[in-house]
Amino acid sequence: MTLYYRTKILGTGLYYPQKIVTNDDLARSIDTSDQWITERTGIKKRRISSTKGGEFPTDMALNASLIALKNANLSPNDIDCIIFATFTPDYRLPSCATILQTKLGITNGCAAMDISAACSGFLYALNTANSFIQTGMMKKILIIGSEMLSREVDWSDRGVCILFGDGCGVAVVGRNEDPNDKSEILSTKLGADGTGREFLYQTYGGSVNPITPEIAASKERYLTMNGKEMFKVAVRTLTDISLAALNSAGLKGIEDIDWFVPHQANIRILEATANRLNINPNKVVINIEDYANTSAATIPTAFHQAVSDGRIKRGQLILLSAFGGGLTSASTVLRY
Repeated sequence: MTLYYRTKILGTGLYYPQKIVTNDDLARSIDTSDQWITERTGIKKRRISSTKGGEFPTDMALNASLIALKNANLSPNDIDCIIFATFTPDYRLPSCATILQTKLGITNGCAAMDISAACSGFLYALNTANSFIQTGMMKKILIIGSEMLSREVDWSDRGVCILFGDGCGVAVVGRNEDPNDKSEILSTKLGADGTGREFLYQTYGGSVNPITPEIAASKERYLTMNGKEMFKVAVRTLTDISLAALNSAGLKGIEDIDWFVPHQANIRILEATANRLNINPNKVVINIEDYANTSAATIPTAFHQAVSDGRIKRGQLILLSAFGGGLTSASTVLRY
């Protein structure tokens, strides 16, 4: 008797906005330089969504989802649930997931919900989907990480604006009932530490501090970050939660992993985490140079790129790890 079903990634997709903003572009309006940004973050450029329409979070998700569905050989109405990870939604209500359901033309009444876990959002969504599939509740789920961070940063604040970009990554996951197919999610670790809330926060825009005309005209509504504290906590937390996921998966150690796909926050964080994990740098998937930090979209976009260019192959063991505002953290080990 089957006690649980295995979950397989069936297809992936991504969308990046058309507009490219380089470090040199930023240097024309703020006190910075390409060298200064590159040395501290590893970022050379980022994509910025159009504010005229067509590239809002659900628009990007529509484009990426169609690619993922095609790669999975599925149609929109095959989907039982949509889980949309974002902290920059189109609207506070309705949810991005329900908007995307309509844009995809889904008419089967599938479940649809948003998850807000900042940069860990996609892994929170992936493992929520895994639980639904393992228990037999659902068969095929569309998972999205889509962010329009360009709306939430002060473009005169060089400590923050240089770090972020816009984009969307998508995965379709489903029940794996083929005994000869070894693809499955092997382990999951999700965590949070609310005591670190002041390391990355947004004071205005919620019920406690709604945006008034005065706040809208000021710079107080934008993201605020304590970079030094975030760096220290991020490296330690990413390392710890990655090791916990590896242990839970029953692996001997990091040497069993074929690819490590971490959240793309800062090249120094990625290098420090890889060093503490003692993983070969050639096994780390990195795309931060061209796209910056896209929050919940970083892991699914990097994963899709590595699948598309042939680095990640079926049967390989993959470690996914993220850390974000909240403070949230997540790690997953899967066999692709």
